[in-house]
Amino acid sequence: MIFDKANAFTEARETREAGLYPYFQPIEESTVTEVRIGGEWKIMLGSNNYLGLTHHPKVLEAGHAALERYGSGSTGSRLLNGTLDLHVELEDRLARLFQKPAALVFSTGFLTNLGILGALCGRDDHLFLDRRNHASLVDASRLSMAEVHRFPHLDHEALGRQLAGVPAAKGKLVAIDGIFSMEGVVAPLPDFVRVCREHGARLMVDDAHGLGVLGDGGAGTPSHFGVQDGVDLHMASFSKSLASIGGVLAGSAEVIDYLRHRARPFIFSASMPPASVAGVLAALDVMANEPGRRERLWENTRRMKAGLESLGYDIGRSETPIIPVAVGAQEPLLRFWRALFERGVFTHPVFPPAVPANSCLLRLSLTAAHTDEQIDRVLEAFEQVGRESGWLAGRPRPVPRPAPTPGTVNVP
Repeated sequence: MIFDKANAFTEARETREAGLYPYFQPIEESTVTEVRIGGEWKIMLGSNNYLGLTHHPKVLEAGHAALERYGSGSTGSRLLNGTLDLHVELEDRLARLFQKPAALVFSTGFLTNLGILGALCGRDDHLFLDRRNHASLVDASRLSMAEVHRFPHLDHEALGRQLAGVPAAKGKLVAIDGIFSMEGVVAPLPDFVRVCREHGARLMVDDAHGLGVLGDGGAGTPSHFGVQDGVDLHMASFSKSLASIGGVLAGSAEVIDYLRHRARPFIFSASMPPASVAGVLAALDVMANEPGRRERLWENTRRMKAGLESLGYDIGRSETPIIPVAVGAQEPLLRFWRALFERGVFTHPVFPPAVPANSCLLRLSLTAAHTDEQIDRVLEAFEQVGRESGWLAGRPRPVPRPAPTPGTVNVP
């Protein structure tokens, strides 16, 4: 029966009954670094608010002004009545930032990837994905109807062998995350640019977590490596550093115009609300005019990483403000998450399929707005929970390693 799978699903109910359910926590109020849940304030370390712009006065003012001028929504798709002058201005700004001829703004980042791959990749084409790409790229590959190849994580040599096995006359697109959102690792884009050029493939980079964090003026991972010309399609989302909602693709004028008329998630979705578009434009201004925010973001990242490692925690190969804390099995992870939550620290537990089996982790995200005092309080909570749970018992306290250089990334 069609509902049998739903009736047999008991995991969420059992976790709720055990008092360990971590999802859908209703936030009653928020500041840039804290949230109030159940009447108690908690330090937010689950947000992707990298530059700390969700409560920036200029971003809020821009949103308010757009509400007054355009109303609460566009009530239509971009193709029909949903394109505002703000959308056009934002596309022009982002095309210049990414050093591409044109750009197209979608309603969400997820829809952006669905629209790109669904429209560009057909039955006779070949699509190549990193095995740890974001779920939106995986789902987009299913919509595309192309023949899909999955290559081992960040293995450009394996990708080269796969590309070599496809006839030269076939269409080939490689899609890869710029920063991998679970492990905080940066893709070595120069290697992928070289392999794609050698085999006549096009390269798309999902830079949702790179925009605002890496590159010249926060322009992202391709800018960081200086390979903008080698990246054919530069995708990013606005729900991280730019403190809003929406997504963008930058590329050639021909590709953008084709997607404008053929990408179904673009054509058949209501457009970004005016206040959201205006907020992104204001966030871009702040990102350009307040470079100290990126510097502070990396200072906070280094402080948190050094503190966690000094306690004996394994944070993997993280190179960015995304910091995974390895735990392993699901139940210990949920108990660890709950103990931190009760001590006023909001983190995210991550389970398969987002990570490999038996590789469950707590995911932390730093922002430019976190204070030294808040980071120290978080580290104190990690030490208390680690000792009380026995997780840190007998673990050596290694000397903190130098801050890694993403990809190799020379951070500010």
